[in-house]
Amino acid sequence: MTDWTGRTLELEVGPVAHGGHCVSRVDGRVVFVRHALPGELVRAEVTEDKGGSFCRADAVEVLTPVPERVDPPCPLAVPGQCGGCDWQHAAPEFQRELKARVVAEQLRRLAGIEWPVEVEALPGDVLGWRSRVRLVAGRDGRAGLRAHRSHRVIPLEKCPIAVPGALDQALGRRWRPGTEIENTIDGDGRVHARELATVRGKRRARQLTGGEAVQHAAGRDWRLQAHGFWQVHPAAADTFAEVVREWARASPGALAWDLYAGVGLFASVLAAQVGPSGQVVAVESGRRAVTDGERNLADLPQVGWRAGRTEDVLRKLSGRPEVVVLDPPRSGAGREVVETLAAASPSRVVYVACDPAALARDVATFAEAGYRLERLRAFDAFPMTHHVECVALLTR
Repeated sequence: MTDWTGRTLELEVGPVAHGGHCVSRVDGRVVFVRHALPGELVRAEVTEDKGGSFCRADAVEVLTPVPERVDPPCPLAVPGQCGGCDWQHAAPEFQRELKARVVAEQLRRLAGIEWPVEVEALPGDVLGWRSRVRLVAGRDGRAGLRAHRSHRVIPLEKCPIAVPGALDQALGRRWRPGTEIENTIDGDGRVHARELATVRGKRRARQLTGGEAVQHAAGRDWRLQAHGFWQVHPAAADTFAEVVREWARASPGALAWDLYAGVGLFASVLAAQVGPSGQVVAVESGRRAVTDGERNLADLPQVGWRAGRTEDVLRKLSGRPEVVVLDPPRSGAGREVVETLAAASPSRVVYVACDPAALARDVATFAEAGYRLERLRAFDAFPMTHHVECVALLTR
């Protein structure tokens, strides 16, 4: 097949697809188009073609825009520049509509479920929300972000979606080319930065500022390793904890499991529900997260920690939990975890998901094991990007 890379196509843009692009078709091939919106007529340049049934392209000229198109707030959110954002050219409410369509399509295609989806905005603005950003230094030593599906570094002067002040130190100096700089601004507004560099074939991390972050959620103050897992949007942790509190409904004295527990945000919610006579088992693979979790929840003796991979620990857990909360990585829990969990026969499962395709696959596996999707809420926890966070309630 002829390589279309560099070819300019005039396209009628079709539906949104998972991944921050829309779908078009030319001569029997699928074209995934970025920087376009459904219903537009665009000229697009093919940026990647590995043969087969599809290729990738950027809309370089919009011939017929839709009303929901806006000017991107960042001048680098255009073809060939920064790949950090996907939807800056769409009005915020339309971004949420696009994400809702993606979640619904994944549930329909992968789980066979027709489900009306609304993506809710979190408190705050669609800019200035990102509390953790990993930059990389280009050949000239300037820090920036990579272009989409490329190792090319686009140097930044500022990033509109980052929390103000989070990147000032990193962007104000030169670095060894290839150095990664991880920046976190915590709930008290303190910036934590470390550099990650490969020296003589070995990956090394060096803390530059801070190290222990302070966060506030679920009525508690949390102290944790600054670059460990915590929700990136400042309002996300509190919002998700409240949904878990509402849907878990663990009874006093009950057994509950918190899988992929992080530092124990949801374990703290479950502990309050089961009370001193109940038990919460928190499972987490990150040793530092377990240490932080044990310290933060030391006042809750009903929380017991298990360090290890969820699929390994889960096989060794005994008892029948009344409710299970899980917040797996982007790849989802997977068949092994879902089947083992379902065999324990909890009455309710609250699933926090950062990828709609992974969620849909796991919902389908839960359905095979006798669980049905009862409720679903979706949140725009990553404005301007294609990412969306969902919380699902499954019942036996």
